[in-house]
Amino acid sequence: MPSTGYHDALNDALERMDDLGYERGQGVDLASHGPMGAEALAALGHEDDVARWVGRYRNALDHHAPPTARFPLDPADPSSWRPALGAFDRAGDWEALFARELADSPWRDVLVRWWPRLLPGLFAGLTHGLIRTAHAVRGLHATGADATPLQLTELARGLAYWAARHTELPGVPHLHGTFALPSAVAALPRDPQDGGLTPGAVRQRLDALTDHPGYHESLGRLAPEHAPRLLGDMTLQFTDVYLGHPEVPPVPLIHGVTAPAAVRLVLPHLPYELYEPTLARLWQVHTAFLLAFTTDRRGEGTDAWRDEVPDLPPLADQAGRAAEHGDEHVIKFTEACLREYALRPDPRYRAAAHAAQQRIPRLDAGGAVGTVARRAV
Repeated sequence: MPSTGYHDALNDALERMDDLGYERGQGVDLASHGPMGAEALAALGHEDDVARWVGRYRNALDHHAPPTARFPLDPADPSSWRPALGAFDRAGDWEALFARELADSPWRDVLVRWWPRLLPGLFAGLTHGLIRTAHAVRGLHATGADATPLQLTELARGLAYWAARHTELPGVPHLHGTFALPSAVAALPRDPQDGGLTPGAVRQRLDALTDHPGYHESLGRLAPEHAPRLLGDMTLQFTDVYLGHPEVPPVPLIHGVTAPAAVRLVLPHLPYELYEPTLARLWQVHTAFLLAFTTDRRGEGTDAWRDEVPDLPPLADQAGRAAEHGDEHVIKFTEACLREYALRPDPRYRAAAHAAQQRIPRLDAGGAVGTVARRAV
């Protein structure tokens, strides 16, 4: 069971951020990470730092106004809610729908009902709909009977953001292939294209996925695997990808790790029949990440990262260093890497967390790193 400190820190943070919209930044649409970062910081055992961190985060960038509900969505009528998938101007309607659902049903029932409906749009907000939902789920599970209305509202908002930014990638992935994950990644042809990692170039690559040689073949290449094991393979593979690409802006590829780590938090609350389609969609998202943000394999699968991280900090210090650093991605990434490292003690998890702390400026420096890459999606 969580400590009283976790429960109180989480709910205090949710109350302090209740007035924030789903996104932030002037002229850009960056997902708000406040509730996710606060929950991850509490999960790292730094409950006493959460309130101060929330203040720093709020001051880093202006948040957009919270969405307002306009036209009710009927959850029982697909002709009502399906057209609103991916319509960000309906975010308030989605939040109102999920608030009603959670008022009438246990939160696990709502999660299981909507998971397969939202799953095809997993790429939503660079997977932030999924990740925000997962942090809310962990909080609800951890606090159990002591969960508060604020926590239910946060789950409603995670699901609503996923629905409102719903982004379906081309093709239907499945786990009917013969390739283990490292081989499937190695077999994916990267395409050195003009434009580098400008917003236009990244957007163009995402829009052209269906024409990319090897994209559709990759969607059926991965072999089925025991779900917890494959999630671990995914997080480890993409810590390796993150370490192997110091030339890429330091935020986007983090989500190749935090997305499967988020699914691990939700998996125990889902029925078994949703495991395989969830993992297949994750592999599709990983394929999109690789084709959009990398143009070659660079240092993947090598020890080149040891030049950047010759000495790992003590394990006991890594959470504290993330808390001190303050950037929301560093906090969430460090928490995910340490959680995965506890299951499979591969040094790349800790090296990737340390590398992120070096590549991403501290929160007090402005908090806008990765804006160019993130605004493209």
